Amino acid sequence: MKIVAGILFLVLAVAGCTTKSQARLKEQNAFLAGQNMALHQQAQAAAQASGVAITGAVQNPQVPWVAGLTLAQAIATANYIGAEAPKQIIITRQGESATLDAKVLLDGTDIPLEKGDVIELR
Repeated sequence: MKIVAGILFLVLAVAGCTTKSQARLKEQNAFLAGQNMALHQQAQAAAQASGVAITGAVQNPQVPWVAGLTLAQAIATANYIGAEAPKQIIITRQGESATLDAKVLLDGTDIPLEKGDVIELR
């Protein structure tokens, strides 16, 4: 009986061990995830109030709303300043997100936007 109890104790002790670096990494990841969520929510709120929000390497993250605004126009207005062209574009509208390959714009396909859209350039 003592042997079974000893084995259970060892199994629980080994399974529950976490190094300080693992714990720190988990804390950092949780913090960054929360920070990203808060920034995304702020961008959505700002976009709904004033137009379209663009997150990523842009000089002007707020694009005023005008009728007929397209994705290409919004990115041009935001003035993309990234070292490399974005590879992905994520459009969030009313809480629903769609991911596209950025090459879609180079192929000449443009997407109409709506007031309150949030565009993320990755």
